[in-house]
Amino acid sequence: MAPNYSRLEMMVVAASRLLCASERVIVGTGIPLVAAILAKKTHARDMVMVMEAVAFDSDPESLPFCVADPRAVYRTTWTPTSAEVMGHFLQSGKIDVGFLGGAQVDRYGNLNSTCIGDYWQPRKRFEGSGGASDIASLAKRTIIIMNHEKRRFVDRVDYVTSPGWKCRALDWKSDVMRAEVGLDGGPHAVVSTLGVMKFDESSREMYVETYYDDLGVTVEDIRRMTEFDIDLSRARPMKPPTAEELTVLREKVDPEGIYMRY
Repeated sequence: MAPNYSRLEMMVVAASRLLCASERVIVGTGIPLVAAILAKKTHARDMVMVMEAVAFDSDPESLPFCVADPRAVYRTTWTPTSAEVMGHFLQSGKIDVGFLGGAQVDRYGNLNSTCIGDYWQPRKRFEGSGGASDIASLAKRTIIIMNHEKRRFVDRVDYVTSPGWKCRALDWKSDVMRAEVGLDGGPHAVVSTLGVMKFDESSREMYVETYYDDLGVTVEDIRRMTEFDIDLSRARPMKPPTAEELTVLREKVDPEGIYMRY
């Protein structure tokens, strides 16, 4: 029997499972917000969800379509400014998890949301960092979520918008481990439409932890859709979504299919 859920739904469920009830999680709009709300409405009800521009510890009844949507402040205890969120909480080390997306990611978790091609003459320019560089630099751990394509999982990102484990030195002439430029934290996982990748404790290079076997994904699919040589030796099948996870996602988190495209 074919599974009754999509790769997009599996990706959101897999990302939500990485969040814990005891954590403060900073999110923007889009798929990261969907995953965070799903976690808060299932296994992580005490998780403090901080939206970058508008709400502290909110519990939205319906899905906000942007970071300034008034629906985001439903049941919130405080509506801080961006300066208060990024300054008071993030820079003082009070954010446990940062949820990020981007156009490119490399083997060390460097993330590019700035441009494709040369910075001065790009083939395509994106909206840029927003708060993503701050979040990747200052959160205790970061989770990246994105479509798994060869053009996105690259050997070297065209521009380091958000630093990973091994990033550009301050002189921009070499690559160094993030601790050498004074950064704590670091990427915890990359959740994609094919599986969940983690980072080796020693080399800090990406490896495949789980893949969506129930949806027909194989480790060879991940190898084929990744530009760099990725470690597959630790890969195991991902547990499918539970009935509760799918029901909450479809009926309570995004029933209109704003981001999930049912």
